[in-house]
Amino acid sequence: MTLVRMDSSTDPHDMLYEPMICFVAAGVKRIEAGDLSWRTGAGTMFLSSLEVPITATFDQVPYRSVVLRLDGRVLSDLLLELGGTPPREAPDAGGMSSAPVTPALIDAVLRWVRLLDTPEDIPALAGRIEGEILYRLLTGPLGPTLRQFTLADSRVAQVRTAAQWIRRHFREPLTVEAVAAAGQMSVASLYRHFKAATGMSPVQFQKLLRLQEARRLLVSGQVTAAGAAGAVGYASATQFNREYNRQYGISPGRDTAMLRSRLAVDAVTSPSAGS
Repeated sequence: MTLVRMDSSTDPHDMLYEPMICFVAAGVKRIEAGDLSWRTGAGTMFLSSLEVPITATFDQVPYRSVVLRLDGRVLSDLLLELGGTPPREAPDAGGMSSAPVTPALIDAVLRWVRLLDTPEDIPALAGRIEGEILYRLLTGPLGPTLRQFTLADSRVAQVRTAAQWIRRHFREPLTVEAVAAAGQMSVASLYRHFKAATGMSPVQFQKLLRLQEARRLLVSGQVTAAGAAGAVGYASATQFNREYNRQYGISPGRDTAMLRSRLAVDAVTSPSAGS
């Protein structure tokens, strides 16, 4: 379980989503992944079955949500207990989607969070409530897509494998043939299904991973702009500056100064605010 809290409006956040379900209790968050976007507000849930770099903007605050990370083995065991098998392919085999939260799910998620008030009950009850949440997800509107998460040979699983390969090798020169081989797809199939699942081509996916990591290094003060470019795999600092400016609308140096200044102000004015 991860609890997310945002009390004040901020600039867009770079994030790397892992396979998870996010239940929004208050506020509104806008999520952008390449050409895809979602706006999730109170009473909605968002499913990501991939590791994918996204940009999140909190359009309404205060924002509160609860995140449940997905475990394919747990989902597979639950499907076996239910006596069901996943469909060979979901109607929408995308990697991310959203839907309204049902009353039964709200009840289960609230009971799950309230276990934090009685930690002595967590060992006995947490797993049972998580199982109930997963059961209601599997039998709800996100069920068809979520069930694909358990299939080793589904399109979603193949894209997930390809995305994981890019994440492990994002600093290295990328060949589409190598990514396709990692996902056990043809090059044409990789382009089509990767774009549908992530909103990006494999090359765009790698580029965003590089830029997000470079931005993190710059804000932390570990490197210069030229050092960040080299650290994430750019052979040309000029190309890095050009792509950074295109992605964030500002040069690396100016962006770093603004972000550090803003972080310093936030630390003074709201030291207790969560992420």
